[in-house]
Amino acid sequence: MDFTRDESQDAVAEVVVSLLERESARDIALWPVIADSGLLAVPLPERFGGDDMGLLEVSAMLTELATDAVQTPALSTLGFGVLPLLAIGVPDTVAEKVFPAVAEGAVLTAALHETGAPFTVKPETVAVADGATVRVTGHKIAVPYADTARWILVPTDAGIALVDGEAPGITRTASPTSDGVPEFSLQFDQVQIPAEQLLPGGLTELHRYALAALGAVADGLLKGVIALTAEHVRTRQQFGRPLAEFQAVAQQIADVYVVSRTLHAAALSANWALAQENPTAEQRERTDDDLDVLAYTVASELPAALQKCHHLHGGIGVDVTHPLHRYYSQAKDIARWLGGESFRLDRLGARCSST
Repeated sequence: MDFTRDESQDAVAEVVVSLLERESARDIALWPVIADSGLLAVPLPERFGGDDMGLLEVSAMLTELATDAVQTPALSTLGFGVLPLLAIGVPDTVAEKVFPAVAEGAVLTAALHETGAPFTVKPETVAVADGATVRVTGHKIAVPYADTARWILVPTDAGIALVDGEAPGITRTASPTSDGVPEFSLQFDQVQIPAEQLLPGGLTELHRYALAALGAVADGLLKGVIALTAEHVRTRQQFGRPLAEFQAVAQQIADVYVVSRTLHAAALSANWALAQENPTAEQRERTDDDLDVLAYTVASELPAALQKCHHLHGGIGVDVTHPLHRYYSQAKDIARWLGGESFRLDRLGARCSST
């Protein structure tokens, strides 16, 4: 297997790098610029004005954005929204509403978690057919960008419900986050959707693409923070010497580099495996193994590595106006979304157990 980026992945990455060189914004103010650049159309079908590319190109985009700790709805819109919808399959009438709007900047998100159940595999949210409509009732937590999302992917006991973000019956309660990105608990009270917007099954695909996208973002965050920290210890002097010349500092940054290479390999492997067309059942099982390994690696290693970089920055590391804050805060929220180290270890252990 060869994980080297091909021309299309390189081209997407270069567009992101060029955009970030021109623009100073690293938050929601950058979102219209991203839409205007055509990046949101990368995975969309050609008939909707897209480039018909796939997971690997989107992952390259998310990684490059994360390398500069950009905080926009790119992860939720593409990784939690567009890619799962393409994998699950949607009726043409739904695709005609959703995909052209995404190309213009519409935000998508997914309600992946229920209370006490990150990446819930048995949703307690219910969807009840009522003639030509479906009514959705339940409670979800930690839903990013739920205040501005045009559509929300909602796992239910009957499949994935594609819910209009402005539909009557949705109650939003803001949740605190480390990185300041809008996040909400959502209560769905008999929220009505057209029957065609209830997609049977789909939960496995939603989880796979969400994990792959989170891994790509984590890879970029660690890549970017290492560059930031390496420059700091190279130029910052203590006792008349650069910090990098002290053995303890050199050992710590080396440890973070090892973690970065490990996470990079895990992210590439999982994304590459998931992107393969027409996999066998055995190949898909191995892909799920790779995704669980990736999720555990991110949850266990990413926050610890960012904490070490925080320490290497000294007092500067606690300044919320310093770029380090954007990396560290995003890392903590990603680990929380994944359910934390112990949860991910349990999931990984269950895959390794025959009982």
